[in-house]
Amino acid sequence: MERDLHLPVASLPDLDDVVDLFERGESLGYDVAYLPETWGRDAVTTLSLAAERTETIGLGTSILNVYSRSPTLVGQTAATLQEASDDRFRLGIGPSGPQVIENWHGAEFGNPLRRTREYVDVIRQTLSGEEVRYDGEYVQVGGFRLRCDPPEPAPPVEVAAMGPKAVELAGRFADGWHALLFTPDGLRDRLGDLERGASLGDRDPDAVRTTLSLNCCVLEDGERARSLARQHLAFYVGGMGTYYRDALARQGYEERANAIYDAWQAGDREEALAAIDDDLLDKLTVSGTPEQARRALDRFEAVDGLDAVAVSFPRGAETGEIRETMAALAPA
Repeated sequence: MERDLHLPVASLPDLDDVVDLFERGESLGYDVAYLPETWGRDAVTTLSLAAERTETIGLGTSILNVYSRSPTLVGQTAATLQEASDDRFRLGIGPSGPQVIENWHGAEFGNPLRRTREYVDVIRQTLSGEEVRYDGEYVQVGGFRLRCDPPEPAPPVEVAAMGPKAVELAGRFADGWHALLFTPDGLRDRLGDLERGASLGDRDPDAVRTTLSLNCCVLEDGERARSLARQHLAFYVGGMGTYYRDALARQGYEERANAIYDAWQAGDREEALAAIDDDLLDKLTVSGTPEQARRALDRFEAVDGLDAVAVSFPRGAETGEIRETMAALAPA
C-alpha cells in the first residue's frame, strides 16, 4: 500500500508555501503528490516548480478537467512535465462536474464518459510521438505531432471517476483510477466495477493503479480536526453541485446526503453540519488525534484492491495544520 498526498493549491498564502509541501512530503517518504485544479493557482505551473525543487517524489494532477484544455495540449503538458520531473509525472484527468465546467469555464457539460474516453485516446496518441489523427464524437484532430522527442517512458494516464459506469471506463481504458468520497464498503463496490471494466478491455485489473483521495485532518486538538473535516464534507456534499451528493446516496446514505444538500442550499450551514454524525464522519474521513487517525486509516488501507491512499486536507485547514497532518500520517 502506497501513501500519497493530495495537496491544496489554491488556498495557501503564497506559491512558495504550496511547493514547500512537496518538499516536506518528499522528506516524509510519501510516494506521489497530486494537485487538483479548481480555482486560484493552476496545477501545471505549480507542478513545474515542484519538479525543480524535488528529486524523488512522484508528481501528478488529480485532476485536469477534459473541457478547458484540448486533448493535444494536455498531451503536450504531460510530455513536458514528464521531462521536467525526470519521469516522475502521472497525468490524472476527469470530467469534473457541470457546476465547474459550465459556470467557471463556459463550456457545455455533455456526455462526460465519452469525452473522457476520447481524451484518453488522443493523449496517448500525442505522447507516442506519432501523428495524431482522431475523429471522435467530441474530439477531431488531424495531422498533429509532437515536435520534441516523445517521453520515454510515457507518463501514466489516470482517470477520476465516481459512478459505476465511469469507474468501469477507468478499468477498461486508463492506467489508474482516482476515487473520492467513498466509505470502505462503497469503495469495495466500485472496485467491482473497475474489475468488470478491465475484463471488458481484456486487461489485468492489477495493472490499473487505484488511488483513494481521503479527507484527513490529524491534530493534537482532535475536536478541531474533526470540526474541519466535517465542514469540508458538508461543503462538498452540499455546495459543489449534485455529483458528491449522488455518490454518497449510492453508498446507502441517500436520506443523509439529501439532508446535507438541502440544508446547505437553503443557507442553513449548521443544519448541514448536524446531518453529518460521528459515524458518517468516520466512514468518509480520517480525523481526530494521531492515535484515532492511525486506526481510522487502517480501515481504508485494508480494502483489497486499493493501491494507494492519498492524504488530502480540509479546505479550512491552515498551513500549520496541513503540515501537522502530513507528519502524523507519514509512511512508516
